[in-house]
Amino acid sequence: MRKVVVTGASSGIGKEIVRRLLLLDYEVIGVSRSVKKEDFDSQNFTPLQADLTNETSTLAACKKLSSEDIYMLINCAGFGRFEPHEELSAKTITSMVFLNLTAPMLLTNALLRDLKKNSGYLININSIEALRTSKFAGVYGATKAGLKAFGDSLFEETRKSALSVTNINPDMTQSNFYSELRFETSQHEDEKLLASDIADAVEHILSMRKGAVVSEYTVRSLNFGIVKKR
Repeated sequence: MRKVVVTGASSGIGKEIVRRLLLLDYEVIGVSRSVKKEDFDSQNFTPLQADLTNETSTLAACKKLSSEDIYMLINCAGFGRFEPHEELSAKTITSMVFLNLTAPMLLTNALLRDLKKNSGYLININSIEALRTSKFAGVYGATKAGLKAFGDSLFEETRKSALSVTNINPDMTQSNFYSELRFETSQHEDEKLLASDIADAVEHILSMRKGAVVSEYTVRSLNFGIVKKR
């Protein structure tokens, strides 16, 4: 059974991707600070608790995972804060950069030999913000654009190994991503994405024949909608 690592597995898009991969009969290692075995009703799920905003914790996770013969890595963990740049604390900036960009680079570094050997998959769950510029999103957008550039460069670097590298760029997706923000997704079905839409994208990528790679996969709602919280 092929082993997959999914970060951000305890909630939102990451949790939905884990559920889908378990249905597709993969063995999944879910990485998160709060992930638990009982979160998923499957013997094929293994939790790995790690704080991916912390260098020591991330490196410990990398060391553990490097012995697992991994077929696929899905970098999904991330968070955003959308404020005037001068209003962001130094801790928020450093944590956002580490979780959204540094941790995926470290995990990829630790697992890349296995991914190449197994002709596997590296999938980065990016953001629509990787493709555009938005006010109040300087740091978040920079981390996501950086992750996209990393994935694009790695694809060129590893093409002869038959490793498939994909950047998925979702638009606003209904999840707990917005729980600490001053806005959230619209309640209209055509103005938001669901976590299951992103899991669909992952399943589609995996269903394609080996030799064809979707290097860029952007998913958007039909219409734009946003709701400011009271």
